[in-house]
Amino acid sequence: MEAGIVGLPNVGKSTLFNALTLSKAAESANYPFCTIEPNEGIVVIPDPRLQQITQYIVPQKIIPAVMKLVDIAGIVKGASEGQGLGNKFLSHIRQVDAIMQVVRCFEDEDVIHVEGRVDPLGDIFVIETELMFADAESIAAAIPKAQKAARAGDKEAKERLAVLEKCQQFIETQERPLRECELSENELKAVGSFGLLTLKPILYVANVSEHDLTGQHPFVEKVREHARAANSPVVAVCAKLESEIAELDPADRVEMLSAVGLEEPALAVLARAAYKTLGLQSYFTAGEKEVRAWTVPVGATAPQAAGVIHSDFERGFIRAEVYSVSDLLELKSEKAIKEAGRMRVEGKSYVMQDGDVCHFLTNS
Repeated sequence: MEAGIVGLPNVGKSTLFNALTLSKAAESANYPFCTIEPNEGIVVIPDPRLQQITQYIVPQKIIPAVMKLVDIAGIVKGASEGQGLGNKFLSHIRQVDAIMQVVRCFEDEDVIHVEGRVDPLGDIFVIETELMFADAESIAAAIPKAQKAARAGDKEAKERLAVLEKCQQFIETQERPLRECELSENELKAVGSFGLLTLKPILYVANVSEHDLTGQHPFVEKVREHARAANSPVVAVCAKLESEIAELDPADRVEMLSAVGLEEPALAVLARAAYKTLGLQSYFTAGEKEVRAWTVPVGATAPQAAGVIHSDFERGFIRAEVYSVSDLLELKSEKAIKEAGRMRVEGKSYVMQDGDVCHFLTNS
């Protein structure tokens, strides 16, 4: 599962990517299209529960959850018609599972804006419009093929055609992203192979100034209002400051955070929000060798979670012993958890919960 950072050129995408991935892989410069090919990196998901577990189960190493992040070239008005990097840009978005849209929410005469003005809602509108245009083209191209197959009696094609026509009508009449169209799970599966861009979940990243770290500027509030209407999350981040913090040694990082009044880097909040936007959650395994966070989709069953460790574990799953981090914090040891009857035995139908601590029994 991977998230793609998108936005207009020169809004701070590459600066944010470099800070999140603790790298300098993405070129960052004060001119449009300094990113051409997408940059990829791995982002650690900060999780205080790992440290809570290690208070009582001391391991040789701690391994956090991670996700993949892709820094995609900036989009401009007319991209769906080939402007800027056009279709190349759009093809890169098709390959990611969720979108992180960076929106400029600060004024600075020294930083060029491709549209010549700072207008967060205008920026969002440009991106959404181009993605909707691209989806409209994809749907229009797919409908004749579905019609032909449906006429030949293909049941799945008939279902697919109905969903494509529903999506087409929604875009044409509502002029809103398809993620706001009410589609059932079966309908989503029917069009899943088309890579429709506006069906992807979105997280808005308000890139704020160093004087507005909590995002109180009217620009940010406009983004929040838009996101609330779209039922999407927003995180305020000062990409410039976060990139400076990310380059510091851990001790200096703590000191700088304290100096600017932050308990943790905003990037930690952003990474967790992106993880959630992707529909992911963590469970833990804990022992003397390692305490580790494992990534599973929300709704995953216990055998599927075991399969993340090794595919043989899913095939050979017998049962899982499960407790919560809060149980460990309260009772201090796994032995005490068992004695209190809080160590649950779960079977193949158990749906994993965020924060479960598990031991899997398999015949593998």
